[in-house]
Amino acid sequence: MDLKLKDRVVLVTGAGQGVGRVIGEAFAKEGAHVAFHYHRSAEGAEAGAGAARAMGVKAKAYRASLDDRPAIDAMVASIESDLGPIDILVNNAAHTAQQYFMDSSEEDWKPRIAVTVIGLMHVCQSVMKGMSARKRGAIVTMAGDSGRVGEARLSVTAATRAAAIAFSKSMAREMAKFSIRVNVVSLGLVKTPNFDQHSDPAQLERVTKMYPLRRLGEMEDVPPMVLLLASERCSWITGQVVSINGGYSMV
Repeated sequence: MDLKLKDRVVLVTGAGQGVGRVIGEAFAKEGAHVAFHYHRSAEGAEAGAGAARAMGVKAKAYRASLDDRPAIDAMVASIESDLGPIDILVNNAAHTAQQYFMDSSEEDWKPRIAVTVIGLMHVCQSVMKGMSARKRGAIVTMAGDSGRVGEARLSVTAATRAAAIAFSKSMAREMAKFSIRVNVVSLGLVKTPNFDQHSDPAQLERVTKMYPLRRLGEMEDVPPMVLLLASERCSWITGQVVSINGGYSMV
């Protein structure tokens, strides 16, 4: 199926590593021009942009802290100068950590809220200014199923993901008059680089049994749905949450 993404300009936040980088490269394979945003993963973002350029599209890595609004506005302006008006925004950046809530402090909560909630709002507002003026655009926000069903040791992370989902649904209603669609892709546990070395095999086996398909996600499982929701093939879909989770939750 031709997703008609050729020459679209895409910004993927948190694209210096893992799922974000894979999503960025997947857009490039479809002929889209891609901005790989990063905060600390410069090497990965540059590598992703290089891989994209090797596919014959325009691509570049851009650094910005999502809790710095002037930096976000400057990044968006640079992207649109370098690559063209942003057609698609993929909000992938997030701050997550496992910790029992009663063992946490406000200082632990702040970075998770700053990136996953405030940072999301900063990027959306900055990008949507241009999208609304052009009366077109698609936004896909990456979340996690803990934000839908709750999960022990992920209470603050789950709260920020739930906020991201609610915000995205509200934006779907507000921005529809500008022909801007907003959807969410909610993930189960996906294996990213270095996943195995940080995982206890026995615990991993127990977790895997919680998934009806009896396996955890691979990074390559994620991009197809993201690209589809971002494409005009889904022009009548907005405000939806689609899970890629092997059946972990069915809500």
